[in-house]
Amino acid sequence: MSCRLPPATPNEARQEPREQWVPRREPGNQIREGNVRMFEFAGRGILLDIEGTTSSASFVYDVMFPFVRRELKAYLSSNWGSESLNAACELVARDAGHASFAAWSSRAASDAERQQLVGDEIARLMDGDIKATGLKQLQGLIWKAGFESGELQAHVYEDVPAALTAWNEAGIDVRIDSSGSVAAQKLFFGHTIVGDLLRCFRGNYDTTTGPKKEAASYEQIASAFGLCAADILFIQ
Repeated sequence: MSCRLPPATPNEARQEPREQWVPRREPGNQIREGNVRMFEFAGRGILLDIEGTTSSASFVYDVMFPFVRRELKAYLSSNWGSESLNAACELVARDAGHASFAAWSSRAASDAERQQLVGDEIARLMDGDIKATGLKQLQGLIWKAGFESGELQAHVYEDVPAALTAWNEAGIDVRIDSSGSVAAQKLFFGHTIVGDLLRCFRGNYDTTTGPKKEAASYEQIASAFGLCAADILFIQ
């Protein structure tokens, strides 16, 4: 698998000391190069988060989230009744504690009122930074249009392409675990400022695997890797 790519131009400089993980050559080595500490890794899998790890948190909060807020009403109106939006609305309803979207929206007298109900709930979840599955699903649908039109291009830090290249060339299985839906993750890495990075990853996980603070989530991920947990480095 080849991931050789040109370096990205960062949207913002990282001033703090950086840590990098490189394939181990000799046991126990720690290397310092300028402001970067590098630790040698003996495992066979790397699991990466996105926000603040591969990419700037400010891109997520200052670009992607406002894009959803701006486009939400128009997206609901133009896609109402579509299979993908129906599925997302079902998830939003269940996350809100209802048996179904029909039960949740039973008092709404029109599609406009049902759309307003969904829009208000999405705004509430985003205001609270709640990692709800339905919210992430609907955000992913809205981002799809932005990425495919070229209006959105995902930020990645300048050291990310080189790290992905090195890990893949060393035979390390690199995957993503993020609260954003798998579909949104693939859109993100398929449309970055350095081009398509999807070929650098062998798997993706989201909230459908389980919450990030529960051990069972990582047991499932380790099983999907086909590796012992001790052989997987989670960089968050």
